Amino acid sequence: MLYTLAHIVRDRMPIVWSIVERANSFLFFLRYGNRLRELRLTTVPQGYRLVPIREVPTELLVDFFAKQPSEAFTYFRPHGFDSRSLKSLQKNRSFLAYLLIDSAVGTASSVPTLASIAGYCFNRAFFHGKGFRGRMVNIGYRGKGLGTAMNIVLNEVGFRIGLQLYETVSKDNTASYRSAIRASETLVVKEDKDKREQLLEIVDAKSMPRKHRGLGIQCRTSRGGKSLTVAMRPLALSGCDRERRAA
Repeated sequence: MLYTLAHIVRDRMPIVWSIVERANSFLFFLRYGNRLRELRLTTVPQGYRLVPIREVPTELLVDFFAKQPSEAFTYFRPHGFDSRSLKSLQKNRSFLAYLLIDSAVGTASSVPTLASIAGYCFNRAFFHGKGFRGRMVNIGYRGKGLGTAMNIVLNEVGFRIGLQLYETVSKDNTASYRSAIRASETLVVKEDKDKREQLLEIVDAKSMPRKHRGLGIQCRTSRGGKSLTVAMRPLALSGCDRERRAA
């Protein structure tokens, strides 16, 4: 509901959205700023480094998105890709966005080059403790498992500072859907069968009983009074009913 409302406000009431963004940025950093400063990530894939987007020139981001094929944006429209929109996101303390940089490409300078960008990922966070993750793999780096790798990094960022994470995925976007499931334990909170979209809650596996980790067939359960579908990996959770749904 929150994510849907946020998109409606963003698309239809840009002035209101700008005010909401600034307020959320301030309140989020007030609550989570110290945790972010103390954060040391351990899941960045070997041979790559993670650079916050606020540390790179805005035009580098513009060039990166301009380089991607049009089909890459069929299911990926989280924000504007023009210089003004991206500059606003760079200033937003609640938009935890990063570039995944190939350490083997580019110069000795710490500033990334366009050729060295392997992917882009973010957690759009809200001060009350929820975050929505997204990512894009550079066209030249597809097929290397980097979508899954960035999801794992986003999970670490979110869970380490105490966020509850979500993601909207389309079943028609096969690669993205698979990487979302591979990287995480997930709960299907809502499904739009007409659009073939699912809103997934990303579950911190460390908070689950050990015997329930790494399982994978979706099955019905309940949580907080809601009927949910749990996506795990090859056995159904005890306590779920026997209704199984295809991933």
